[in-house]
Amino acid sequence: MIKFILPTIIIFLIVLFWEKISETIYKKFNIRVNYIILSIALIAVIILFLLIKD
Repeated sequence: MIKFILPTIIIFLIVLFWEKISETIYKKFNIRVNYIILSIALIAVIILFLLIKD
């Protein structure tokens, strides 16, 4: 049961504090987190598509 509840709580907290997390990372590294996540998601979709295709 914990293996379902713990990730749910972690994802909920990330969604809840996303703006603060994004702002903190932008101040430290001067990089927008949204662009990084969008790039990673796009690469993951492309890799999954290529794996399914073969």
